[in-house]
Amino acid sequence: MPTSLPPRAPYAERPSASRGRKVAEDESRTRTPFARDRDRIIHSTAFRRLKEKTQVFVAHEGDHFRTRLTHSLEVAQIARSLATALGLDADLAETIALAHDLGHPPFGHAGEDELQIQMEDFGGFDHNVQTFRVVTKLERRYPRFDGLNLTWETLEGVIKHNGPVVDRLSRPSWRAIAEFDADYDLRLDTWASAEAQVAALSDDIAYNNHDVDDGVAAGVFHLKELLDVPLIGPHVESAFRDYPDCDQTIIRLEAVRRMIGAMVDDVLAETQRRAKAGKVESPEDVRMLGHALVAFSRDMVEDLGQLRAFLMERMYRHWRVNRTRSQARRMLGEMFQLFLSEPDVMPAEWGQRAAERDQAGRARVVCDYIAGMTDRFAIEEHKKLFHLDVWG
Repeated sequence: MPTSLPPRAPYAERPSASRGRKVAEDESRTRTPFARDRDRIIHSTAFRRLKEKTQVFVAHEGDHFRTRLTHSLEVAQIARSLATALGLDADLAETIALAHDLGHPPFGHAGEDELQIQMEDFGGFDHNVQTFRVVTKLERRYPRFDGLNLTWETLEGVIKHNGPVVDRLSRPSWRAIAEFDADYDLRLDTWASAEAQVAALSDDIAYNNHDVDDGVAAGVFHLKELLDVPLIGPHVESAFRDYPDCDQTIIRLEAVRRMIGAMVDDVLAETQRRAKAGKVESPEDVRMLGHALVAFSRDMVEDLGQLRAFLMERMYRHWRVNRTRSQARRMLGEMFQLFLSEPDVMPAEWGQRAAERDQAGRARVVCDYIAGMTDRFAIEEHKKLFHLDVWG
C-alpha cells in the first residue's frame, strides 16, 4: 500500500495566504501561486542555460559530470521530498530550489571569483544577488513587467534562504537588493520560510553527495580512499560488505544513495526537534525563531565539515581543477576588459545598452552579459574575439 502523506504542518506556508506579487495578476485556474512560480522558472532563459554551466568540472570535459541544471533538478527533488515529509508546501520548496543557482556565471566558482575582481570598482558581484536580479529584472518575457513577477514568498526564499541578510545591504554588491526592498519589503531582517530553509539544506545534501560521486568518477580520488572519511566512509564500507561481488561503480552509487538517506533522516529529526523545542506553530514563528528551524544536527555538521575538508584538499584544489579554473578566469577577465572598452563588439542589444551608461553602468551590463553565458558559449566567444584562426 502507498505511504500516506503526513499532515500539513501548522508552520507551513499556504498558497491561499500568499502575500501576492509586486505587479498584481489574475490567479491561475489550474495552479497554486507557488506552482505557477515554479513553472515560470522552468520556462525561463536563465534556467535553460544552466544545462551547460558547471559545478566543478567544465562542461566540455565529460557529459556525465553534474552541471548547474542537473544539480538544480537534484536539489529540487530532495527539497520536494523533505518538504512533503515535514508537512510543508512542496511546490514552494521545489520552486526556490530550482531558482537558487540562476545567477551563477560560467565556470562555477572560478567565474564568480573573476567577476568579483572585475567588478570590484563598479559595485561588486554576488551570485545570490545576481539570481535575484535575474528573476526580478533580467528575464524579459512579459509585456507588463521585467523579470518573472514571482510571489513574495518565492522572492523571500531566493534572497534569504540561508538566513537574515539585512546586514549585507550596505555592501555595494547588494545595492540592487536594498533598492528593491525599499519598494517591496521582503523583511530581510528575519529568517525565511521553512520551505526556503528546506531548499538551502537540500542544496547542501545534493552537492556534498554528488561532488563525492563526480570526484570518484573523474579519478581525482578512489572509492576506497573514502573509507576513513566521516559520513561517507561508513556507507562505502557497508555497501562493500553487503554487495562484495558488485562492480565498484554500483558500490559508489549505493554509498552515495545511503549517505543522502542518512542526511535526509538527520534533517527530519533535527527539524522536528527544533519545532517542538521552539513551540513553532505558524509561518511567523519560523521567521521570528531567531535561528534556523530546518537544520542538521550538531554531529552531522561536524561530520560534514570533515567531508568538505577532504573534498577541498583532494578535489577542489586538484591540479586538473586548478588548471581549468585558471583558464576560465583568464578568459572571462579578458572578455570583460574588451567589452568594457569596446561595447560595440557585444551583440547589438547588449552593446547599445552598455553604450548608454556611465562607466559603472556599462560594467554592470558587461557583467550581466558574461554571467549569462554558458561554459561552451564563453569558450567559443573568447575564441572568436581573441583568435583570428577561427575565421579561417
